Amino acid sequence: MTQVEEVPVQTQKYDSVKADTIEVGNITRSKAEWKQLLSSEEYHILREAGTEPAFRNAYYNNKKEGIYYCGGCSLPLYSSNTKFDSGTGWPSFYAPIDPKLVKRKVDRRYGMERVEVVCAQCGSHLGHIFPYEGVPTEERHCLNSLALDFKQMDI
Repeated sequence: MTQVEEVPVQTQKYDSVKADTIEVGNITRSKAEWKQLLSSEEYHILREAGTEPAFRNAYYNNKKEGIYYCGGCSLPLYSSNTKFDSGTGWPSFYAPIDPKLVKRKVDRRYGMERVEVVCAQCGSHLGHIFPYEGVPTEERHCLNSLALDFKQMDI
């Protein structure tokens, strides 16, 4: 059974959704189910916390208006309104649509401590959060394009 929490959306217009809330459920799938739904590259990023190459991914240089959805469950996560060019070669945002749409986890892999960002609904790995001066939140959500689906729209 899915538990649902309503999360306010902070954008004026949002896709075809008329209400000002997004429902966040709890999606649990087996390893086999994820492998059926995702390509091997998507599976590596979303389920094994992989990283795609810098500057060779779909959205790092995307300047179109729209919404970025979780590649694992289609939850709307980030708006182009908070996307910026960090010069790192990955799509960078200074905030999600709402903080409740993503979760932060401590990542101690590779002999360092970082903040991993995952989808609040399906737990898919999206990327990492780093301190970053010059943006309103002073943090950069450094995401993998393969963890996202983009839908162009006026926002």
